[in-house]
Amino acid sequence: MELDELKILFKEKMSGKHATKSEDDILLILAGKTHSVIGKLKRSLRIELVACVIFTVGCVAVALLAVPVWLKIYFFVFAILCALFFPVLWFLLQKTRKLSNGILPVKTNLELIIKILNEYVKRYFQLTMLLIPVSLLVAILLIYIDAHFNGRANPLMQLDTKGILFAIAYIILFSAGMYFFTKWYLKKLYGNYIEQLQKLILELEE
Repeated sequence: MELDELKILFKEKMSGKHATKSEDDILLILAGKTHSVIGKLKRSLRIELVACVIFTVGCVAVALLAVPVWLKIYFFVFAILCALFFPVLWFLLQKTRKLSNGILPVKTNLELIIKILNEYVKRYFQLTMLLIPVSLLVAILLIYIDAHFNGRANPLMQLDTKGILFAIAYIILFSAGMYFFTKWYLKKLYGNYIEQLQKLILELEE
């Protein structure tokens, strides 16, 4: 049921025989709409939980099968970082489920869910952006350590001007790509639902 249909129902309720019960009817309609949006949101959280598990297992598999020691360490580090997302996602899913099934007033319920989601999306984006330079620095450090302990020349020191420019361009393009992808991903997975919930609050206030 879309918001336009919701407004039509409001008018019908207000003009019908049960005008005295219109407020309760409106709350019931909004509650139904809220459960629909929350249901989609919980589905997104479940999808991300599954993706988190798959990515973690993939990192562990690469770390176990990789030959260079630095590559093993690199993917083990990312497996640990990715695994840290799992309890956060699980908590968010359980919290959203609890709020959607609670007995709090509809508006209070919506505001709590929006607050939690906004905070999560904010921290998610910050952590992703922080991981970009951290992952690059860890990779450079591990390559250096691996070359040093195995008595090989550091491949990073053998880069010519063209190689350095290519590496800088790659880092800039990769960082920009991750920035816009993360923005799009978070809006697709959570942002659209947050906007829908905010619209429901506006409808309640009207």
